[in-house]
Amino acid sequence: MHVSFNLASQLDTALKAAAPLAGINADLFKPEVRTADPAHGDYQANGILGYAKQNKANPRALATALVTALPSELTALFEIQVAGPGFINFKLKPESLLEWLRLYGSLKALALGASENRKGERCVIDFGGPNTAKQMHVGHVRSAVIGQALARILAFNGATIVTDNHLGDWGTQFGKLIYAYKRWVNPQAMQNEPIEELERLYKLGSAATPENSAELEEARLELVKLQNGDKENVALWKTFTDISLVAFQKIYDQLGISFDHTLGESFYNDKLTPIYKELIEHKIAEESKGALVVFHPEHPRFKTQPFIVRKSDGAANYATTDLATLLYRVETFQATSIIYVVDKRQSDHFEQLFLTAKAWFSHTNRTLPVLNHVDFGTVLGENGTPLKTREGDNIKLQDLLNEAKQRAFSLVTLKSPDSPEIERTEIANVVGIGSVQYADLSQNRSSDYVFSWDKMISLEGNTAAYLLYAAARIHSIFRKHSIPLDVLEAEKGASALETPTEITLARKLVSFADAVRLAGDTLRPHFLCLYLYELAGSFSAFYTADKVLVEDPAIRDRRLLLCSRTLLVLETGLTLLGLRTLKRM
Repeated sequence: MHVSFNLASQLDTALKAAAPLAGINADLFKPEVRTADPAHGDYQANGILGYAKQNKANPRALATALVTALPSELTALFEIQVAGPGFINFKLKPESLLEWLRLYGSLKALALGASENRKGERCVIDFGGPNTAKQMHVGHVRSAVIGQALARILAFNGATIVTDNHLGDWGTQFGKLIYAYKRWVNPQAMQNEPIEELERLYKLGSAATPENSAELEEARLELVKLQNGDKENVALWKTFTDISLVAFQKIYDQLGISFDHTLGESFYNDKLTPIYKELIEHKIAEESKGALVVFHPEHPRFKTQPFIVRKSDGAANYATTDLATLLYRVETFQATSIIYVVDKRQSDHFEQLFLTAKAWFSHTNRTLPVLNHVDFGTVLGENGTPLKTREGDNIKLQDLLNEAKQRAFSLVTLKSPDSPEIERTEIANVVGIGSVQYADLSQNRSSDYVFSWDKMISLEGNTAAYLLYAAARIHSIFRKHSIPLDVLEAEKGASALETPTEITLARKLVSFADAVRLAGDTLRPHFLCLYLYELAGSFSAFYTADKVLVEDPAIRDRRLLLCSRTLLVLETGLTLLGLRTLKRM
């Protein structure tokens, strides 16, 4: 039996297979294999306790019988111990750790090992979603970087991923924008800074069209003309959209983000009528005060709080478009799961959307995909309120990225003042952008987090700069001594691990599989961030305690092997999070 990439799954299978030999009903037994406290081993199986309680048996006796029934191939890999009332602890032997290091020595091998976790799943991830004709601001960074990280992590875990940037490119704001454009556009500004000019015009249009005013009615008429296909207004709307897409892409390129599809709300405008018809036909929606709404009697709040799918004036809204989008993703993208990366303020909307979709799909004999709202909190300033400029405006995302690169350049210059400026600039761009991404991803996404430049761009603590430097330092070991990174000879000549820091580092490398699976299963990238931070710490302790280039070839080879695998896992993990890596820093 070889060491599997996914050791928890390997143990789970082996325990279930051995259960009948220990007098345990395999159909009722769940091993409950999980990562153990390092003091007790690498994995722990806790399922015996629940099984013994249900069957009025002695858990420790059952656990002992189960361990006795395990195949010799498994006991050759692990030191196995029954602890307490019936916990089973598994600790990889040093030679097993070495085998894992040899087996999983390439990105291809790591990816093949992880790909069983979500094999067969076809997942659509909805993230990004800025409004056209407006600049992206700091509030857009969370959806963008979390969505991209999840797309990479889930693909690595074996899912087929389809990404969709669901733009806010339709609705009442365009009536006001067209109204303002026709009166106050600055042609020179439209040529030089088009997205800034559109945002200026929108603000003017909003201020000039207060409720119940003649000006607001004129703006509404402009919207009606747009919706009815007026050539001039449609051409303006298309210009606004094209300008926005160019501006958005400039930012996405800096963040290393790409989408398979960019389908805004406007794409679904001609797909709404059949949805109204089906919701009415199957008595899912009803008329209320002129609007078409859905109630959910089984839900304590939503039995009285309506989900409005058509407004009283006959207009569609987010609910209608989201239902149409869901159906399109199922029919066109063949989605088996859909993830919506949208801030937690929209939680009620998505809960109602999912309940409505469940009823709708059930009545129409469609298969509903697994639906997940990946919520996230707010980016806060150090005063504990949402991060804004001194004037109280939202901070433009491009301004934030520019400042991150400038601060990173100062850090790189302080560390390597003699490096050529062009090299320091390239490094600073990677460190600066990566710091913004990592600061976000390393937080539990459901929480608000405080944005701190000093903590973000630092070589100390759980930061992008610290991890990027750790990887670059390993590159320097191989570069300075002219040793090829693949170290194939080291794989052959390495002896079994001996020192405490060697074994600790190897055990941390082996648990990469668990970190990547946990981040995917929980849809929380911060678990992978925490793992990479701990891995870098384990490597630092190893490198401090154990000299790598010793005279004994077997010891040198195994330590080079540890360096090589640490670099592979660090760079793979950072890439899954959406960060670029560096060979020099």
